[in-house]
Amino acid sequence: MRLLVIEDNRDLVSNLFGYFEARGHTLDAAPDGATGLHLAVTQQYDALILDWMLPRLDGPSVLKALREHRPDLPVIMLTARDDLPDKIAGFRAGADDYLTKPFALQELEVRLDALILRASGRGHRKVLEIQDLRLDLSTLEATRAGKPLHLYPACRKLLEILMRASPATVTRERLEQALWGDHPPDGDMLRSHIYELRRSVDGPFETKLIHTLPRVGYRLAALAAGTVADD
Repeated sequence: MRLLVIEDNRDLVSNLFGYFEARGHTLDAAPDGATGLHLAVTQQYDALILDWMLPRLDGPSVLKALREHRPDLPVIMLTARDDLPDKIAGFRAGADDYLTKPFALQELEVRLDALILRASGRGHRKVLEIQDLRLDLSTLEATRAGKPLHLYPACRKLLEILMRASPATVTRERLEQALWGDHPPDGDMLRSHIYELRRSVDGPFETKLIHTLPRVGYRLAALAAGTVADD
């Protein structure tokens, strides 16, 4: 996903770039509200991360102006204000979600994923398709190039998550949480499931779709620059 960060705290911006770029996402940043509003209106982004207190134009003012041009752009506000009236003011200004500082980067990532899925409508799709790979969510049938793929339930769940997120990288933590909640089994069971999934999805085909971002996670895409195949 492509994100715009409007935030004047350089340390926070650096942390956001380090975290999200390592997961295959693209980010732009603006240090003040006026610059950020210009970028948000003139460029294409999947979501906006917006600070409340900003020079030149504060967060709520950015939102009110933005909604006249980009009513559907998902926006999550970051602020140290955690009082209910402040939250209500943020939502009334046009925010889709609200996260108080300090916050966990992983929580921000999950919230952004949910906002983008809702905005794109992919959260309600009945069939997921990436190139010649197809997953019917109604029948749970997976095919590639028209050939049925025989998947264990855990592999099918992983496939759905990767296809929904494509072409972005999904972290190991998110995949383990989806399969086992807060109690993953001992050993690297995720790696074993990915191996089985890759054998079914990629094994017989020349074009490989499942790629590994070392020490981070996995992505499903036709082309994944900078990624390597799993061992």
